[in-house]
Amino acid sequence: MERYIEELFPPDPDLRRVLEGIRERGMPEISVPTGYGRLLTLLVAMSGARQVLEIGALGGYSGICLARGLGPQGRLTSLELLPEYAELAAAQLEAAGFGGRTEYRVGDAGRSLEALKAEGRRFGFFFIDADKGGYPRYLDAAIELAEPGAVIVADNTLLRGRVADPARTGPSVLAMREFNRRLAEDPRLAGTLLPAYDGLAVMRVIG
Repeated sequence: MERYIEELFPPDPDLRRVLEGIRERGMPEISVPTGYGRLLTLLVAMSGARQVLEIGALGGYSGICLARGLGPQGRLTSLELLPEYAELAAAQLEAAGFGGRTEYRVGDAGRSLEALKAEGRRFGFFFIDADKGGYPRYLDAAIELAEPGAVIVADNTLLRGRVADPARTGPSVLAMREFNRRLAEDPRLAGTLLPAYDGLAVMRVIG
């Protein structure tokens, strides 16, 4: 079924260029899948967000999908640990026509999030796709930085089924279980988990 979805839509030159750049540089080929990339564009557009924060840039695939949903005054801020990844992502966003509306902050995401908080920044949309052990911390930061009604989306929330296996107790699995539990139980959030691909969390900050 996932292959069917991937092949349903016509080739996208910008996104294909991103995937080729990732492969040429030997980077992990773990960009958000086609179906969820298109969903990101739709969700950003429907949210009306003017400020989007991405945690984990990789090669720019999700950044392009997010930027496509923004209006003409919208801006994407992306956090990336590795300089070479941020450099590629920035170049790909520039090539796709979004260079003047994107900002990259390189280094530890936790420190970057603290800096954004100190600056008084607020965002209407968040996309989390970084180190899985950091997801609960990133969720806390997103709630603190959220505008009223902000949307938070996170990829890989099923960890290829490992979150549902009681025998799996690694740090990333435990962190993701905590993240998913928070999605379900935190009174400030309303959301759900989409089970296709490797799982996508979609939630809204309500209080």
